[in-house]
Amino acid sequence: MPNIKIFSGSSHPDLSQKIADRLGLELGKVVTKKFSNQETCVEIGESVRGEDVYIVQSGCGEINDNLMELLIMINACKIASASRVTAVIPCFPYARQDKKDKSRAPISAKLVANMLSVSGADHIITMDLHASQIQGFFDIPVDNLYAEPAVLKWIKENIPEWKNCTIVSPDAGGAKRYASLTLTISPLEFTLD
Repeated sequence: MPNIKIFSGSSHPDLSQKIADRLGLELGKVVTKKFSNQETCVEIGESVRGEDVYIVQSGCGEINDNLMELLIMINACKIASASRVTAVIPCFPYARQDKKDKSRAPISAKLVANMLSVSGADHIITMDLHASQIQGFFDIPVDNLYAEPAVLKWIKENIPEWKNCTIVSPDAGGAKRYASLTLTISPLEFTLD
């Protein structure tokens, strides 16, 4: 695959490696470190001029550090003349803060969308957004992928009595995903309480 480079942030290097392996590519060289004052420093270790760059970084764990690292990586690639920069963000940071639910409350998901755009991202790939409306916060293309097919496959392959299992939702948003699962699997195959 010519002109494609994949870089990994520090949130999930194993996932990045699996993606690169699946595509038959090597991960790009990147060095991430912290200065003594805890500022994040990122050095892209190879040319990205004219390349289609993919940066894999999730918004979980040390959310603020991972988000800042992603923003810096995007900007570093953009100012190094990358043709296009796509941020692959399996878990979108601040996605649960997607609406103004009380006075003086921020819409932090919109702020993150703005920061990603301003840093130079040309495209966002994410998974199972907390609310689909977050896609509308961007002025750049957003692909919201769904884990449902992989979850169904995992259930069938790893739960011996999957036909008699119960799926429980922690909240209303999860209940929508639960309902989607029940529609995907025929009632004859799967019993849900």
